[in-house]
Amino acid sequence: MRVALAIGDAAGIGPELAAKIVADAQANLGDLIVIGDARLLAKGAQVAGVKIDLPVISTADLARPLPAGSVLLDLRNCDPASVPPGKSSEAGGRASLQNFATALLLGKAGIAGVCAFTPFNKHSMRLARASYVDEIGFVDAVIEAEQSGREFNVLDEVWNARVTSHIPLRKVAATITTERVANSLKLTSDVMTAAGIPNPRIGVAALNPHAGDGGNFGHEDDEVIAPAIDIAKSQGINVTGPVPSDTVFVRAIKGGEFDAVMTMYHDQGQIAMKLIGFDRGGDADRRLPLPDRDPGAWHRLRHRGPGPRRHRRHVQRHRSRPQAGRAAAPSARHGGGPPARGRGHRGAHRAGGSGRLSDAPTNRTKHSGRRHTWNSSISH
Repeated sequence: MRVALAIGDAAGIGPELAAKIVADAQANLGDLIVIGDARLLAKGAQVAGVKIDLPVISTADLARPLPAGSVLLDLRNCDPASVPPGKSSEAGGRASLQNFATALLLGKAGIAGVCAFTPFNKHSMRLARASYVDEIGFVDAVIEAEQSGREFNVLDEVWNARVTSHIPLRKVAATITTERVANSLKLTSDVMTAAGIPNPRIGVAALNPHAGDGGNFGHEDDEVIAPAIDIAKSQGINVTGPVPSDTVFVRAIKGGEFDAVMTMYHDQGQIAMKLIGFDRGGDADRRLPLPDRDPGAWHRLRHRGPGPRRHRRHVQRHRSRPQAGRAAAPSARHGGGPPARGRGHRGAHRAGGSGRLSDAPTNRTKHSGRRHTWNSSISH
């Protein structure tokens, strides 16, 4: 199984983190396809103080069986001199998008079994592609997925699903509907069941303080969220709520009441999850029949330097469940894997996806005795 590793933002820690992965014998098991500009990877190695030596291939080489061992797919798309360290740039964003798309398409073609990337900078990516919002939508477009994407963050202790994600806080209340909450609960239950957690116990976080306090602090919890919970219960889903959001994670972690917490918006769950296990968390996208992992918000430009010491874990966890995406129920296009300690497992999952990025021509080729389609015209 190959790991397609896209080099992240040129102005951040992405290049040196990628270089550290390549240089570490415990992280680089001879199965990497590092994707990006060879000059940028060399610069990352210099900053990180490591030595790397990878055979270099081009996109044309993907039509033939790859050489044994790790390789560098040199896209020659980002001269380090053109990207100032610590600053957003269109050039850096364009390279990140192309690196990421290439990794995804390698996965879609069956050339890679895992897609991973080092930290991106969303601002740079939006400078290069105005329609870019987040990785979820981008994956939808690149792989031409059939349903809208959904993200799950997972720790050993608890899963976190959310009803809304990357939208302004002022739009959250209007975006939450009974149908949306009910569908999110159904998807969460399905995904967790497929991941080896039957009849998962889901606690639903309230939107308003004290779950609205009988209408004193808002009516959404009683009029929107509670009916969705009733629908979920009628479907046999093991769900409780709405639970005041200041205690729902306490009940999940300390009380052991819930296997998952469904939150209404991004930071309502992310603050708790990162406080519980920042060094263990991450993202994955299970619309492909393979894991797609990101580094869990390590993209801050101010963190220039040798990079965090999590580089080894970053790729090791990707290999830990290579079949996870294949355990999914076809209707949800999600994935799972064998549970770790307790009822959950590390990583994160997304399900669904829709959209089209391009109509580039494809070539048919064989790798390792399997049938693959490789998109040879990537331009993002």
